[in-house]
Amino acid sequence: MMEHKNGNETIASHSSLNTETTAPARSTIKKSIGGIGSLIKLLPTGTVFLFQFLNPVVTNSGRCKTSNKYLSSILLVICGFNCFFSTFTDSYTGTDKKRHYGIVTTKGLWPSPPASTSIDLTKYRLKGSDFVHAALSLLIFALLGLLDTNTVHCFYPSFESTQKQLLQVLPPTIGVFVGWMFVMFPQHRHGIGYPVSTDDSHDASKISNESPQNPIHNV
Repeated sequence: MMEHKNGNETIASHSSLNTETTAPARSTIKKSIGGIGSLIKLLPTGTVFLFQFLNPVVTNSGRCKTSNKYLSSILLVICGFNCFFSTFTDSYTGTDKKRHYGIVTTKGLWPSPPASTSIDLTKYRLKGSDFVHAALSLLIFALLGLLDTNTVHCFYPSFESTQKQLLQVLPPTIGVFVGWMFVMFPQHRHGIGYPVSTDDSHDASKISNESPQNPIHNV
């Protein structure tokens, strides 16, 4: 009876030790996911959803063959390009009270509205800060895509142990960097894939300063 009791105490002590050991790890993972979640808010919603939905499919949940690696690479390139391209788009409310989207150019938005609408789109012209925001969007998506568990298992499975360390360090570090960059180069566009929060009284000839495409407080 004594031996059985000692055995139970040993098992209980090991169980308690494992619980104490895994608790900090779980806490760290939750914080890492939260940090990445804040950064994801700075990307086009549809692109993020598309990647998170298709990535497990094209990578076969991380158990990749050669064809899966090609498909996953194509998905990463398409989603990355869309994050970059969406930064160079904007929208305005026309006289018909509908939202119209266009590509940012040096002269304004393209395609331009009919001349009869008399809407001045020169304030939407291309700026140097757009290239900064495009680079930041691409950086954030690279963090999301390349450190995704399925991507890691597919392309570099030996990197899995390092992945946890990077998830602890990169999200908060990049979050601080991105937040600082948006203070230096504020964004006021409402491009394709980004939510728009404006009321019916929104002036069609001005960019809203109340609901930026990439709010800093989300970082």
